[in-house]
Amino acid sequence: MRVASSGIPKDPEDRRMRWSALNRLLGTIPRDQVDVVHIQTPFVAHYAAARFARNNGLPCVATYHTFFEEYLHHYVPVLPHGIGRYVARRFTRSQCADVQALIAPSDPMRDKLLEYGISTPIHVLPTGLPADRFNPGIPQRFRSEQGIPADRPLVTYVGRVAHEKNIEFLVHVFSHVRKVVPRAMLVIAGEGPAREPLRQMVARLSLEKDVHFAGYLDRNTGLLDCYAAANVFIFASRTETQGLVLLEAMAQGAPVVSTAELGVRSVLKPGCGALVVEEKLQQFADAVVRVLQDESLRTDLAERGRSYARTWSSAIMARRLADLYESLRVSPGTERAIA
Repeated sequence: MRVASSGIPKDPEDRRMRWSALNRLLGTIPRDQVDVVHIQTPFVAHYAAARFARNNGLPCVATYHTFFEEYLHHYVPVLPHGIGRYVARRFTRSQCADVQALIAPSDPMRDKLLEYGISTPIHVLPTGLPADRFNPGIPQRFRSEQGIPADRPLVTYVGRVAHEKNIEFLVHVFSHVRKVVPRAMLVIAGEGPAREPLRQMVARLSLEKDVHFAGYLDRNTGLLDCYAAANVFIFASRTETQGLVLLEAMAQGAPVVSTAELGVRSVLKPGCGALVVEEKLQQFADAVVRVLQDESLRTDLAERGRSYARTWSSAIMARRLADLYESLRVSPGTERAIA
């Protein structure tokens, strides 16, 4: 059921649901047609959904996607980091108290919520990959549509182009990689509020001809092609709650070099088909160069990554979520563990 929305200044990617429109829509839904309310975002939707559930005596579950403790200082830089952490934790505790059950997409995210003192039952439930993520992308089509020569090795990032994703670090890594592999090109696929600052950074480093901003890509064609075209996929977010994008890259056979912070630690396990490195400029750059220059290593990482990604089935995760819904519906206060 579509809800009217408004734009957010200086953020082309995100939209804000209109409070009045959302509440009017919720007012049209008969109580006897709803068993469980599931909240997926912490802003307008959270407060409207929690009130709807409370007023109708319905069980309510929320998925905790966003690590606000690390997000806030990027968007309110005048706020001291310590105060920002305090505000984020209070905000999180307040919202988590509104629901009967919480879903954390990874073990580290659950541990962080427990550290905050959250007493609401928490279930670890990754999103998982749908079967269509394994449909083979066409590397040549991506290069052709984006105007990228066939002989340029691609170092690729896919995701929200936002400050908390630590893409600035990846640009610096790439500048070191180019000293050894001068034909390499960095592809940044996605949109977000950090795109323009990143363009300015790329210009300052004189990398305009070597960094390609691909923008939004169709999930069923262009995105799969982008992953498949990557000679190496790089990632260094400190705030990721699950790292699904890494699994999508692996499903397309893209060798991965990544740090393993927060939720990413649950994905990048031994034998997964990735090189896991620390957030150290030279160490990260050396790992990327190694993958670019060693064809047998790229092949090995690609094969192991594809096999590993298949173990993260969205069908299995959906069955576990349905079990949680059922336990809440039958006995809202005593849902059983699904992990």
